[in-house]
Amino acid sequence: MAGAAPWLVRVCPRRAGWLLSLLPLALTGFFLSRLGVISGGGVVEESLAWVPDLGVSLSFYLDGLSLLFALLISGVGILIVIYAGSYLEGEPRLGRFYFWLLLFMTAMLGLVLAGNLITLFAFWELTSITSFFLIGFDDRQESSRSAALQALLVTGLGGLAMLAGFLLLGLAAGSFELSALLTAGDAVRSHPLYLPILLLILAGAFTKSAQFPFHFWLPSAMAAPTPVSAYLHSVTMVKAGVYLLFRLSPVLGGTDAWHGLLELAGGTTMLLGAWLAFLQTDLKRLLAYSTVSSLGTLVFLIGLDLPFSIEAALVYLLAHALYKGSLFLVAGAVDHATGSRDVTELGGLFARLPLLGAAAMVAAISMAGAPPLLGFIAKEHFYEVVLTAPRAALLSSAAAILTSLLIVAAAIVVAWRPFFGRPADTLGEPHGVPVGLWLGPALLAAFGLLLGIFPGLVDLPLLVPAAEAVLGTPVLFELHLWHGFSWVLLLSILTLAGGGVLAWRHDPWRRFAQHWARVVAWGPTRWYEGGLAGLDVLARGQTRVLQNGRLRVYLLVIVATTVVLVGFTLATRAGFHLAPVLSPLRPRYLAIMALILAAAWVTVRAGSRLAAIVAMGAVGYGVALIFVQFGAPDLAMTQLTIETMTVVLFVLVIHRLPLFSRISHGWSTRLDAVVALAAGGLMTVLALVAMTEHRGSRLADYFAEQSLQAAHGRNIVNVILVDFRGMDTLGEITVLALAGAGVFALLKLGARKGGQ
Repeated sequence: MAGAAPWLVRVCPRRAGWLLSLLPLALTGFFLSRLGVISGGGVVEESLAWVPDLGVSLSFYLDGLSLLFALLISGVGILIVIYAGSYLEGEPRLGRFYFWLLLFMTAMLGLVLAGNLITLFAFWELTSITSFFLIGFDDRQESSRSAALQALLVTGLGGLAMLAGFLLLGLAAGSFELSALLTAGDAVRSHPLYLPILLLILAGAFTKSAQFPFHFWLPSAMAAPTPVSAYLHSVTMVKAGVYLLFRLSPVLGGTDAWHGLLELAGGTTMLLGAWLAFLQTDLKRLLAYSTVSSLGTLVFLIGLDLPFSIEAALVYLLAHALYKGSLFLVAGAVDHATGSRDVTELGGLFARLPLLGAAAMVAAISMAGAPPLLGFIAKEHFYEVVLTAPRAALLSSAAAILTSLLIVAAAIVVAWRPFFGRPADTLGEPHGVPVGLWLGPALLAAFGLLLGIFPGLVDLPLLVPAAEAVLGTPVLFELHLWHGFSWVLLLSILTLAGGGVLAWRHDPWRRFAQHWARVVAWGPTRWYEGGLAGLDVLARGQTRVLQNGRLRVYLLVIVATTVVLVGFTLATRAGFHLAPVLSPLRPRYLAIMALILAAAWVTVRAGSRLAAIVAMGAVGYGVALIFVQFGAPDLAMTQLTIETMTVVLFVLVIHRLPLFSRISHGWSTRLDAVVALAAGGLMTVLALVAMTEHRGSRLADYFAEQSLQAAHGRNIVNVILVDFRGMDTLGEITVLALAGAGVFALLKLGARKGGQ
């Protein structure tokens, strides 16, 4: 469908969004049809052979956890596709946008349904690539391009680290299949490589889910169109890291390192994101930082690794997807109607946009954790977990309460000021919004209200199977809107009241925080910019030194690097003993060797190109004589032919070259001599090692047996080159042909310019 989207937009531009939404609608129906199997404790698996020699299969795995994420991806995707059609109406590149959006949806579904670590990684990287094009959709803006690059670099580097962790994890567990991994937790946790595996995988999860200190890329990504922000950065992509932590919790969880790293990173991100959200005035940036805080909350809850903390995290995940998706869409619709997202300019919009205002208020109430919304149930569970946490309960409770205060204040700011505040004098008259813009936020907010009043619709059929998939054991819990009077309820009431006071004093707090802007400026964003600038300086420097257009430098670097690497490996890992048995040299061999050495010396010391070419040809002819002496006439004929052609070609073009001059003097000549002697010495040692080591070869017997039978040739060397290594030989011929064509084109171009 992604490939057909551009065509569909051209054929039916005004209805394309509604038509394309039928795909995620069908996917949602498909996953809902599997709800009975999954809620009954079943698992759906499909597998195709991909790279069987490496134990890699293209396998898919549907259990309670992947079903929850798949329903969020496809269900919210319906509304996003419809919303995008209205939000980007008249955009000439709408077809391209839908192509990348649907491809991203494919990648996310593949990620959460992957049953193999390598399959998961492939879809993981596809989400990074597609999000790059979605964030940078408005490529005419520098901010969009830099934000897309930043997101790609941060998440891409984390993904590479994660791949290394996956490979080590597969080796430690003996399989890359999730079905096998989920039962190998004890073996992995006791493995000597457990800590490197954990750190590498957490690097991928933390960068993707914007955990401190990698959180800075998410607010920058708000340069993307609002449908992208709502879909990628509140519901789907940023939760990929959270999904990975959920999924691998039975394998990697339960250790002090797991608890400490997740609680530290999650708690820091949770509190920092809430504080930064409270200080924003741009609606999308406020929602972005609050999303960072919510992601930190999820990671923190997973790090506690308790049955009820996993339950709380899953409830929080669902509630956050509903209210944050709705608020992002509201922010885009407000911007579409007024041309502004600044809460200091917006106000009084409820009279003009009542449906949008009602959706914003309902979603904000859920975000604040007030009844009767699903967000209230999620916050109640969150408080219950942190108050009973076995480690650092006081610190965890303080961080949770302060975070909730700030999130409540941010929720009030994001909903109250645009719709009920006093508008700025500079704000123009807002225009109405089409149904495609208010339908999405209204439905998401309504679902948050419906599930808050009737949480039984999702607890047993959806959330319980997801918790069982994470914990690996049967669980049973029911969600209720009313839990009676308790310390948790009192804490919720105090949080709402305190958040209201903070929202009332939003502007003074924001002005106070501006005094600390210089301190904040030295945070992770500055580290990223400094690292990128340093990388650019390093690249420019090495380009000036190593890629300066001089062939001599290229050859010197290649030969010296080869000598160092091969020589080091030979000296430290080969474990050989040089004891070659040399036959006595005959006079004719000594004569040929003397001829080759003399010709090589003349080649280096010659004062003209013609003399150097002739001497170089004499070296080749000497090598041909060696082949003749050792009974290889075919190689000798090949050598003679190539040397003759080389000399002739050089002589033909030599008169077109500049006058002969020496560019190597002093230290550079001595450096050349040292590198040349080292290379020659290395080749001599390798030859002696080859003469000394007699380990046998399976290939020699194979080629001898198969040359005549399979390739119908008696000359084994020719058969190897033409048949067994035919593609390799063809590649070499092609390279030479292209090089010859390039030389010919340069000579013709030079002759033409000379004629002018």
